[in-house]
Amino acid sequence: MKEKRTSVFENGLIWFGAAVSIAEILTGTYFAPLGFGRGLAAIIIGHIIGCALLFAAGLIGGKARLSAMETVKMSFGHKGGLLFAVLNIVQLVGWTGIMIYDGALAANGVFAAGEWIWCLVIGALIVLWILIGIENLGRVNTLAMGALLVLTVILSFVIFGRGAAAFTAGEAMSFGAAVELSVAMPLSWLPLISDYTREAEKPMKATLTSALVYGLVSCWMYVIGMGAAIFTGESDIAQILLKAGLGAAGLLIVVFSTVTTTFLDAWSAGISSESIFSKLKGKWVAVAATVIGTLGAIFLPLGNITNFLYFIGSVFAPMIAIQIADFFILRRDESASAFSLKNLIVWLLGFAAYRYLMRLDLILGCTLADMIITMLLCIIAAKIPAGEKKA
Repeated sequence: MKEKRTSVFENGLIWFGAAVSIAEILTGTYFAPLGFGRGLAAIIIGHIIGCALLFAAGLIGGKARLSAMETVKMSFGHKGGLLFAVLNIVQLVGWTGIMIYDGALAANGVFAAGEWIWCLVIGALIVLWILIGIENLGRVNTLAMGALLVLTVILSFVIFGRGAAAFTAGEAMSFGAAVELSVAMPLSWLPLISDYTREAEKPMKATLTSALVYGLVSCWMYVIGMGAAIFTGESDIAQILLKAGLGAAGLLIVVFSTVTTTFLDAWSAGISSESIFSKLKGKWVAVAATVIGTLGAIFLPLGNITNFLYFIGSVFAPMIAIQIADFFILRRDESASAFSLKNLIVWLLGFAAYRYLMRLDLILGCTLADMIITMLLCIIAAKIPAGEKKA
């Protein structure tokens, strides 16, 4: 029986759904103090950097026909890669909780049924998406994405049709910090994209489409958030929707955008778990991740995600730098080794470099500089003769 593969169009829909996100709109509001022109420049530059890396990560998985965490083993060894699988599951469960929390908070602002009730509603819908399965979501996703597209276009017209700015400038973040905050969102998807491109009929086209669709729509979400803060004077998504006159329609935007984005987090948590324990069924781990995330959203304060995004950057930017160097430049595969000690040391140095570079306020953010440093270290380390530890 021929294995079912996803089309280029289906991959585009998946990443459209990932980008239409309350978290991205809320992050966009942080750019308002820069002013519209500088804020837009920071958003675009950051997304070009982040989505170029997203494309490279997706292409590795698509060509190798491996999940994201299986591709990591190609650089760090079949046991060394487990470190990143664990870190990835932690960040994905964290994202699941954060997204449900943000969605429930916004939904309750539009229709006050109780935040915990909205957490349960959104969590239940994510579980439904998981049970339908990534291979069978074609028609459901097409309908959901079509509705989201129409509603976000309406929201954009309402916000930007207001004309005069209503935002009162406060303390602005630096341009470099804004670029880094823009890079951070596509960077957070790096450990996931191969989970979807590995299933593609045409890996190259599907990966390119995924990165482009995500980049364009994510920029749009950031700009909606920034524009809302500038032109309505609001950073609360519920108040933005209410001021825009989008009551029930706004509620649909909140709920379905949260479901279509958070589904990817939970689903990939399941796939990552399979790379740690092969006997686990990824679908049920994804359901468990959703349940844990829902409980976290109900009982934990998950408001400000800025530091969380920077932490993700410091973990996964040097990781993908090493993967890019290994796959595209050095053309080596360390998956037969238990650990690639050289690459693990290079990753640790890249992690430390990222945390240091954050203090320097570089105009293009610290991800690009950290990637260059880490790739160079990886290439230099490859020239040093040393045995890798075998299983």
